[in-house]
Amino acid sequence: MQLMQQRILIISIILLLLLLLFEITMTKPPSTSPPDLPCKVRLSLSLLTTVLNTVRRSNGTINRRLISLFDLKASPSSKPNNHVKTCDVMVDSTRNLWFRLYVPSAAITTTTTSPSAKLPLIIYFHGGGFALFSANSKPYDDFCKRLSAELPAVVVSVNYRLAPEHIYPSQYEDGFDVLKFIDQTTIDGFDLNNVDITRCFLAGDSAGGNLAHHVAIKASDHHKFGKMRVVGLIAIQPFFGGKERTESETRLSKGLVLSLGQTDWYWKTFLPEGSDRDHAAVNVFGPASKDVLGVKFPATIVFVGGFDLLQDWQRRYYEGLKKSGKEAYLIEYPNSFHGFYAFPEFKESSFFVKEVRDFIEKLCYAPSGISF
Repeated sequence: MQLMQQRILIISIILLLLLLLFEITMTKPPSTSPPDLPCKVRLSLSLLTTVLNTVRRSNGTINRRLISLFDLKASPSSKPNNHVKTCDVMVDSTRNLWFRLYVPSAAITTTTTSPSAKLPLIIYFHGGGFALFSANSKPYDDFCKRLSAELPAVVVSVNYRLAPEHIYPSQYEDGFDVLKFIDQTTIDGFDLNNVDITRCFLAGDSAGGNLAHHVAIKASDHHKFGKMRVVGLIAIQPFFGGKERTESETRLSKGLVLSLGQTDWYWKTFLPEGSDRDHAAVNVFGPASKDVLGVKFPATIVFVGGFDLLQDWQRRYYEGLKKSGKEAYLIEYPNSFHGFYAFPEFKESSFFVKEVRDFIEKLCYAPSGISF
């Protein structure tokens, strides 16, 4: 019986792929989709959208069993893979809080006591609407491995708890606890002779970008670290919002990969019962926001895509940082969709890596600040 169910599921997936391929090849891309996407990429994104819409239930729960069939996992590698070694480090087994550590060959082969020669540390938070994916999901493993090798940098990818099983502020607490753990703990494979934790960057895409912002608030003025210093924030198409419907949300409401219905669902399952989208976690410079960005809030670079329905909120985030007197930079890619950075074949993905590298180098090595 179980074998028959598996066969039916496989046949259903194949039929779904064929149907999506037929629709993609026979229909003209809508104006809400980026132009000239390769057929393979459009098929992948269409399949991802279909899966994400299917696993989200109307009662606010997720079909974890179904998503596990599509959310492929990558194992850690003690031997360099694409010039990067990886291992998993447990922080708190009671809540399955752990991170994957990425150490590039540049750090493996070099040991130095010179601060300028050490690699910076990036603490990364994956996206997925606070509800999906993990640090070992293959797309995120590939992406963090790429960042580690090409920047280069030592990368920590955090596996935090997910909604709706764990709602706000669980994810923020997990993220901040990882920072404290790294600051206070001797970790196998984490050699302070080749990584400089006084040059720590928080980074995240989509919901991970939101998470990185709130962890940065906690880290900048609300806690005194022993060794760690958070000097930069890399917000990759961060997930922010509000009760107001912006122009981009209306125009791109049925956008590729991310739709307005999805974002509303993610916020509803993440926030405490009775909250609305003007909650301080969502609308960070809105009427309910109580967080004051302290003097130590890090320099921030914000990446925006022209086909991302969240772009208006991302620009407002950048403008809010500037109005608060913070060092902030805005990078826009007009032809990019939500999640473009995960596709190395796109030129914008390469531009993105270069911008991150420049941001890190100018913060870490420039004699008198950044000049963009």
